[in-house]
Amino acid sequence: MRWNQTKQWLAGCGLTMGLVMGLVMQAQATEVAGVKLEDNIQLANTDLKLNGAGIRYKAIFKVYVAGLYLKEKKTTVPDVLAAPGPRRVTIVMLRDLSNEDFGRGFMQGIQQNTDKAEKAKLTAQFLRFGELFASVPELKKGDVMTNDWIPGVGTVLTLNGKKLGEPYPDLAFYNALLRIWLGDSPVDKGLKKAMLAEPDDRGNYR
Repeated sequence: MRWNQTKQWLAGCGLTMGLVMGLVMQAQATEVAGVKLEDNIQLANTDLKLNGAGIRYKAIFKVYVAGLYLKEKKTTVPDVLAAPGPRRVTIVMLRDLSNEDFGRGFMQGIQQNTDKAEKAKLTAQFLRFGELFASVPELKKGDVMTNDWIPGVGTVLTLNGKKLGEPYPDLAFYNALLRIWLGDSPVDKGLKKAMLAEPDDRGNYR
């Protein structure tokens, strides 16, 4: 084979491989309510997998899509809360929502799923967390919020890639956030099942 032909052949192979890789990358995303969530992400130099994702409903309205990322798949709440390494909850808004309504939903979820002793221990962090929403503008459809646990750093929140405030140091605080969706009184029972990769009658990802 002549050199020019070899180059053409190699170029053709490269193009084909590129197309194949592109298709593979497209396939590595889960779609929920038109929102694509990557099946695999990196956080703090650690590979995380999408454990499950679903829709937060309020009455009949779709409010947001939430996805839970862990190092390994977990199907029970105790296993999720005890999971080692980084963790992430990604929230993608499906409708506009005032910061007041969004913050109220978070704080009610914490109140309903945190016992008195833990509330007392984490009071300062909960107060700072409640004040955080006053600094957040109205949430718009398509906005992306991440709630990360990073060992050695703490709980880090971002909105559209911009960090919100300083980290919250206690793991107990992050688990209190997780119980908003996974506690005994979750904000949406269907979403809890979906995040734990259980069957859901609304067609959420499992």
